[in-house]
Amino acid sequence: MCGRSAPCAALLLLGAQLAAAVEIYTSQVLEAVNGTDVRLKCTFSSFAPVGDALTVTWNFRPRDGGPEQFVFYYHVDPFSPMSGRFKDRVVWDGNPERYDASIMLWKLQFDDNGTYTCQVKNPPDVDGLIGEIRLSVVHTARFSEMHFLALAIGSACALMVMVVIAVVLVQHFRKKRWAESAHKVVEMKPKEEERLNGEKKVSVYLEDTD
Repeated sequence: MCGRSAPCAALLLLGAQLAAAVEIYTSQVLEAVNGTDVRLKCTFSSFAPVGDALTVTWNFRPRDGGPEQFVFYYHVDPFSPMSGRFKDRVVWDGNPERYDASIMLWKLQFDDNGTYTCQVKNPPDVDGLIGEIRLSVVHTARFSEMHFLALAIGSACALMVMVVIAVVLVQHFRKKRWAESAHKVVEMKPKEEERLNGEKKVSVYLEDTD
């Protein structure tokens, strides 16, 4: 058992700090098309219940270097930047009750390329790693495996729909031809009976004249 020695006290303190660390979850790598809007997703888990002490800080490090820039801050209410490249371009899109600290970035530009950091503090959980998202702004989106999978599934569904339509049409035309044939037979029967009756009348007349 651990007593009151200095090493044991340090170990217990370290364990308490690790237990009280906020864990951050992000997509880490993100690609978006120039001129569009993008959601920078950041979720977290915390040992302590979420309350009014929760703070969320978003910062930005340009890919081509330069000082870190403020992006967004949340504490009870959202606080957007009053100046700089992100003024009027970033809004709060999170929900603390759902452990969501995400933001929306509007009208992407090529100089938005870089690393976005999401830091969450929920006292007494104030330690933990900072979440990072490396954003790449491109001219057009590249096809990923998910895009190919979606295209393949869509094509298969379209093919199945076409097959079903073809089967329905074939059955419809078969029923239509059968109905027309049956109608012709029904029409021919009275004419055939009329012809036979006419022949009988002629035969009877000839017999009478004999």
